[in-house]
Amino acid sequence: MPLLKKLVGAALVLGGVGAVAGWLLSAPVKLDVETLAQLGPGDSARGKRIFNAGGCTSCHAKPGSQGEARLALVGGLALKTPFGTFVPPNISQDAKDGIGAWSVEDLANAMLKGVSPSGEHFYPAFPYPSYARMRPADIADLYAFLKTLPAVAGKAPDHSLSFPFNIRRGLGLWKRLYLSKEPVIAFADGTPDPVMAGRYLVEGPGHCGECHTPRDFAGGTKKSAWLAGALAAEGSGVVSNITSGEGGIGNWSEADIANYLETGFTPEFDSASGAMVDVQKNMAELTAGDRTAIAAYLKAIPPHPNGYPARKKTAN
Repeated sequence: MPLLKKLVGAALVLGGVGAVAGWLLSAPVKLDVETLAQLGPGDSARGKRIFNAGGCTSCHAKPGSQGEARLALVGGLALKTPFGTFVPPNISQDAKDGIGAWSVEDLANAMLKGVSPSGEHFYPAFPYPSYARMRPADIADLYAFLKTLPAVAGKAPDHSLSFPFNIRRGLGLWKRLYLSKEPVIAFADGTPDPVMAGRYLVEGPGHCGECHTPRDFAGGTKKSAWLAGALAAEGSGVVSNITSGEGGIGNWSEADIANYLETGFTPEFDSASGAMVDVQKNMAELTAGDRTAIAAYLKAIPPHPNGYPARKKTAN
């Protein structure tokens, strides 16, 4: 009995230590003073470019809205995933239901660290794992542009998640595995400027890897299959391989890619479909130089075969 009591006691102590360690390691971490100092005053004209590159309207505009109505960022789009249903919130300038009361520091912490003004973790359905690679000054520019958009009242519905995914604190441990400001693809010194500019747009504000890269069991992107295509988060569809590997866009030229981003038409005279329709609308708002840079980057990254299983053939 004495030995048993000692073992039970030791187990309780170890369990307690583990719980404390887990609590400390999972704590939300905000930006340091040095990073916040890089925000600067912000410029709304430059911020519009970041807004379009980030595709903010794709998730935060009211579903089905067109034209200027896409700038009413009331949220509400239901994103059904294996982890539950996520609903992008109202990010309009409404001070009560949106983010009108946020400071530029609040927006920077949300986008670079995935932490809310109240100090809670955001779920990575908000693609801050990509935004973490953005320059703080671009966040300030985006903030300035968002301030020019309308305030729209109305809260979006809450997320619908089951246990244990409804426990936000655990995301602190997830972030330790998957949140990094380092580029995904390392290029050698002397890499052409358009490729480097494209890397920033694709890996950062454009967050292309969030949909075009397969994920592991914990929902993190598999960097070893970067942009190789993936199963769609919703339904049974797939998101295309945009590398030059088998099944990808190896037969597309840089001009073909840039033209697709501008017009929505592929070299085979097909057109963008599904969620890519909204993405292409946003890409069309960028400069020709930005689209050319994205194309240069996609042609320079390592090729990968399709990152999703081949579809099973059905009997006739």
